[in-house]
Amino acid sequence: MASPSGNSSSGSDDLKQLMDQRKRKRMISNRESARRSRMKKQTHLNELMAQVNQLKEQNNQIVSNINMVSQVYLNVEAENSVLRAQMAELSNRLQSLNEIINCINSANSTIDETEINCEDDFLNPWNLLHANQPIMASADAFMY
Repeated sequence: MASPSGNSSSGSDDLKQLMDQRKRKRMISNRESARRSRMKKQTHLNELMAQVNQLKEQNNQIVSNINMVSQVYLNVEAENSVLRAQMAELSNRLQSLNEIINCINSANSTIDETEINCEDDFLNPWNLLHANQPIMASADAFMY
């Protein structure tokens, strides 16, 4: 007959083996779960790094576009300044020419044309048929 202590030690060994087996199974499961977690974390890290690289590239393109637009703006601003200066100069010239025309017209009206004895109307400086018309100009006429 088997002794009761032998039975209990055999049952205790079986229980211990069963617990060891469950412990090993849990340990394997935990290792697999940790491995999946590390893989998922690495995949997420790789996606974030790819996104960082893409955003850096977009940022570089935006900075490049800003620099290009700034340069174009500066060029347009410089050209605009030149055109404004040219317009001011041409306006001053136009005003001076109109003043000369007005002066000639006022001199024409005071001089009696019968006193001027010039046979050729073209050579007569006082016979300016077109002097009554002011000279008109705009900056657009000088753009090229």
